[in-house]
Amino acid sequence: MSAEYHVSGSVAVITLNNPPVNGLGHATRAAAVAGLKKAQADDAIKAIVITGAGKAFSGGADIKEFNSPAALAEPSLATLIATAEGSSKPVVAAIHTVCMGGGLELALGCHYRIAMPGAQIALPEVKLGLLPGAGGTQRLPRVLGLEMAINMIVSGTPVLSEKLAKTALFSEVLAADADLLTAAVAFASKVADTRPLPKVRDLKVDYPNHEAFLQFTRNTVKAMSGPFPAPLECVETVAASVTKKFDDGIQFERERFLKLMQTTESKALRHAFFSERVASKVPDVPADTPTRAIKSAAVIGAGTMGGGIAMNFVNAGIPVKLLETKQEALDKGLATIRKNYENTLKKGKLTQEKFDQRIALISGTLDYAEIGQADIVVEAVFEDMGVKETVFKKLDEVMKPGAILASNTSTLDLDQIANFTKRPQDVVGTHFFSPANVMKLLEIVRGRATGKDVLATTLALSKKLKKTGVVSGVCDGFIGNRMIEQYSRQSGFLLEEGCLPEQVDKAMEKFGFAMGPFRMSDLAGNDIGWYIRKRRYVEKPEISYSKTADLLCEMGRFGQKTGAGWYDYKAGDRKAYPNEQVNAMIVKHSADLGLTRRKISDQEIVERLVFSMVNEAALILEEGIAMRASDIDMVYLTGYGFPLFRGGPMFYADTVGLPNVLDAIEKYSKGHQGQAWKPAPLLVKLAAEGKGFNG
Repeated sequence: MSAEYHVSGSVAVITLNNPPVNGLGHATRAAAVAGLKKAQADDAIKAIVITGAGKAFSGGADIKEFNSPAALAEPSLATLIATAEGSSKPVVAAIHTVCMGGGLELALGCHYRIAMPGAQIALPEVKLGLLPGAGGTQRLPRVLGLEMAINMIVSGTPVLSEKLAKTALFSEVLAADADLLTAAVAFASKVADTRPLPKVRDLKVDYPNHEAFLQFTRNTVKAMSGPFPAPLECVETVAASVTKKFDDGIQFERERFLKLMQTTESKALRHAFFSERVASKVPDVPADTPTRAIKSAAVIGAGTMGGGIAMNFVNAGIPVKLLETKQEALDKGLATIRKNYENTLKKGKLTQEKFDQRIALISGTLDYAEIGQADIVVEAVFEDMGVKETVFKKLDEVMKPGAILASNTSTLDLDQIANFTKRPQDVVGTHFFSPANVMKLLEIVRGRATGKDVLATTLALSKKLKKTGVVSGVCDGFIGNRMIEQYSRQSGFLLEEGCLPEQVDKAMEKFGFAMGPFRMSDLAGNDIGWYIRKRRYVEKPEISYSKTADLLCEMGRFGQKTGAGWYDYKAGDRKAYPNEQVNAMIVKHSADLGLTRRKISDQEIVERLVFSMVNEAALILEEGIAMRASDIDMVYLTGYGFPLFRGGPMFYADTVGLPNVLDAIEKYSKGHQGQAWKPAPLLVKLAAEGKGFNG
């Protein structure tokens, strides 16, 4: 049942019951409207309470029917709110735990609202590129005032109910030990005979000199919202609560909401929202698959990556042992972790108590025997199969039965790594992204023998570590690095044909990336790519690469860590300064290849870099390395800085239109290094059928 009805004395209680957060789907709305009408028709009923079952009053729209016709079917949310507001008997919203989006809009349509402390109150629609569409922008300013309402709606950030206790939003915020339903029924009985019934719509928004405040807010929000239109539209719509009559404001809100629904930016944000939720679902691993307990962890390698991985466990309250082969390396790794936490403490983002707890959860060792009882061990050593073999054979000897053996490899064959042990079912890839304690992506690599319980456990662990876990099959580079290799190849070919690093980087940054490929390579370390390419030259001699990056490395320019890469860097300054010697080397290399350099447009740069990834991703999908196109988008949105407002490479390709992507690929296949541009069969098929990657 989606809403339950029962009577307590002369009070009807309507309980929203649509787990997990009582989303206001069509069935729930219909049942709530039916309950309101039933109470209206019963002369014995003097007042009505609306509350929510379980762990929420209501989280708002039901995401299961978002973007579907059911979301707009009658009774709509607006109809439900109008039914509550128009009731001839007082309607009291009894709020607890979560009251967000449409849930808060429903509460604002009730005559009274009482709440438990600790309830999260929010209108978070802006995070989906939208604005509140059922009266929130008109009613919230009437109870909170213009400034507080605009801040809540533009940010979408939850505010605890007790912080709003003195506003007109709540008639009462109860004590922490109160029984909400008992208090709500008592309150409803008390106001049963009150007339006229108070309506939020009848309040006025009084803000002296509102024109100046609104203009200041417009300027501030415009500067901060970048390519996203929703924050500024929120300001304009809230402004209508001051400048227009209520019904005109509601009409204006509806028009702006429907306009935003059609923007690419909102569609991209909604795509990312749903993609993140579906990424953890693996068709052959049911939701009730038993998981292994992860109460302790170990990390092999105390370098930058190993230290960052260890911090993830510590931040989640899981004790971790960091293993190194030399005391000096171990001391350095532990000192770096401590310094990171000290910096967070100084910035006020960590309390002394939390700092002490986290430092206490981490310890170091030089002895494999001391990590044997850990529930999971993550190997974060040098990206070399020989080194991995040594580590995993040792782990196989010392780790307790049932321990998960995880590898942080970014490119190597996980099945080969698993075969170094007698328990391949316990081996999984956990590819963290640098800095591991910051980046949200965890690429979870499922080997041929990886147990379903191991996969389910690792996916659950990713959530505990506050990561977005995306499952990949085994191939060279998995999802992310396999695609980025094509991006890097095209970057190199562009240098040979006429670009310089600064032009390529600026074009990609204008497109929306935080940094272009050459600044990114300098940050990661150019020697890492060089090492991988040397392996590729032996293993896959048929694949062509630009040698420009090799020439750069031969100059000893490994990136920011050496103060010199594609650009020059100054101590304490991350700004990239173009280097004349590097540019001269690039121009000379073109001449040595017999190429005449040409002027290349930013459009060509963007198309070649992005569409090369899209084409590779189509192969990844076809081979079953990725389960869904949306998983690929999540990898790139959370791990590679692909611009969020473009929704990920696959969503962006769908936006451009796959026939247009295919046309561009076929055009570039006739140019320099055209053999890199063989269209993926899946791309050709979908383009011919007029379909997109995401359906």
